[in-house]
Amino acid sequence: MVTIAHHVRKIIERKPFLQEALSRGIVNNAALAEQLIPELEKELRKKVKFSAVNMAIRRLAEELEKTFTTKTTFGKSDVTVKSNLIEIVLYKTQDVQERIKKLYEFIDLRKGDFLTITQGLHELMIITNEKHEKKTLDTFPKTIVKKVIRTLSSATIQLPEESINTIGLFYLATRALNWENINIIDIVSTFTEMTFIIKEEDAPRAFETLRELIKTHA
Repeated sequence: MVTIAHHVRKIIERKPFLQEALSRGIVNNAALAEQLIPELEKELRKKVKFSAVNMAIRRLAEELEKTFTTKTTFGKSDVTVKSNLIEIVLYKTQDVQERIKKLYEFIDLRKGDFLTITQGLHELMIITNEKHEKKTLDTFPKTIVKKVIRTLSSATIQLPEESINTIGLFYLATRALNWENINIIDIVSTFTEMTFIIKEEDAPRAFETLRELIKTHA
């Protein structure tokens, strides 16, 4: 038999911000219960008691307080910001791989140039320095250029290897940026790096936000 508690959990699991608020004890459980009752009655096709819903929320909040990502740690992490970047999105074609090799003829990683290449099912994303825009675009046919986004910056969190096994790192970082109204254009990650591509104007706030986040979850 499916219980009210099961449905309450299912609804709240779809709302990560609400989960965190419950884990921190900053939600009025009674008010939340009143809000959930119509949705619960629709799913269960019967009337539900306020007391049952309120109790389910209270028990879930107690559980989340012990297990939610507020326990997550970034360890001894650092934040690096790079500006004057450009993102070029291409449609994937048969010869695109050969053309990508030509990028290394003028993008010099040893001299500090920025380059990240991400491949999806149907498109390919190149992020590099704005100074390489013309040569990068000239490397590919105009017909496969899907989008060019300029005046970007990257904010990279350098993580210790042991942090990789910690649940919730991406959620905490993206949530912190979202709360500061910082739009994330793209996310690029490797084994020990988490990079957020943002608008250049947001770079200073992103740096401070992520640095404070790391201090809080050190």
